[in-house]
Amino acid sequence: MNIPFIGIRVLKTALAVIVSILIAGWIGLSSPNSAGLLAILGVQVTKRRGIKNAFQRIAASILAVLFASILFSLLGFSVWVLSLFVLLAFPVLHRMKLSDGAVTASVTMFHIYNAQMVSADLILNEVMLLIIGLGSATLINIAYMPKPDKMMMDHRSKVEGLFSVIFLHIAEHLRDTHAIWDGKELLELNGVLKAGTETAERSLENALLFGTEAYADMQLYFYMRSEQFESIERMVGLVSQVSQELPIGESLAGIFEELSMDCKVDYYTGRCEKKLHVLEKEFKTQPLPRTPAEFEVRAALLHLTRELHQYLITAKKQKKQKPAAARS
Repeated sequence: MNIPFIGIRVLKTALAVIVSILIAGWIGLSSPNSAGLLAILGVQVTKRRGIKNAFQRIAASILAVLFASILFSLLGFSVWVLSLFVLLAFPVLHRMKLSDGAVTASVTMFHIYNAQMVSADLILNEVMLLIIGLGSATLINIAYMPKPDKMMMDHRSKVEGLFSVIFLHIAEHLRDTHAIWDGKELLELNGVLKAGTETAERSLENALLFGTEAYADMQLYFYMRSEQFESIERMVGLVSQVSQELPIGESLAGIFEELSMDCKVDYYTGRCEKKLHVLEKEFKTQPLPRTPAEFEVRAALLHLTRELHQYLITAKKQKKQKPAAARS
């Protein structure tokens, strides 16, 4: 459901306001519009956050009723008692980790102050307003939440595509140091990873009973890719130091080309790891560099193999192992 300039959260808030006010008025509560105000505060971006928020606000408001009832009964309904309420109640709410309920607690306290009396009926009225306002918002929040599955898969597809393109650019530079790349894929990848991580975290908070395992896996996936992105940034920095083509660089280019395909596969193939192991042995048999420039390039390539090794370790830990039927 997409309406220009109006998000789903706004629509749910509008519905919660109407429902809560109608219910509060139907059962004859005093100040039924206050239920609408509470409903506005109750609609949150995720289901779990909405439930937690509702409990915090109800608990904070009940404490506020107790504080206000005691203070107004002992000290009267003077303006300075309002400040005393804030000085005493707010630190307690903070200590009990109920600070998010400070606004609703204040609304409840002002209702008692405006009534200029403390009675069982008034307290019951305030509790019912809380339950109806926050309860309506929470139920409406839970009833519908856009499914992010397609969005997460789109983010995942973009991440793997960008990984592949970056690895091909690295391979191209190792074969031709005059090749020019502006690195725009790195900036794009950073943004997609952040969006994917946020979507996965939000999806996990919306999964109350079912789907938590799948969303946790997606959260882990984006976490793994974020770790690998940091490794890629370091590899790109090392590749920029390669100023001449060497046979060992040609071999590394072949591994990166292989990696550009493997990064799109759900399981860990192990092909690049085997080739890298062979290349590391080859490094040890290479003759000493003949010039300072070759020494610098060889050093950069050596560091590149080690960084690539760390990248593959992360992939091996997080990805599923290659199916037996697919092993060569």
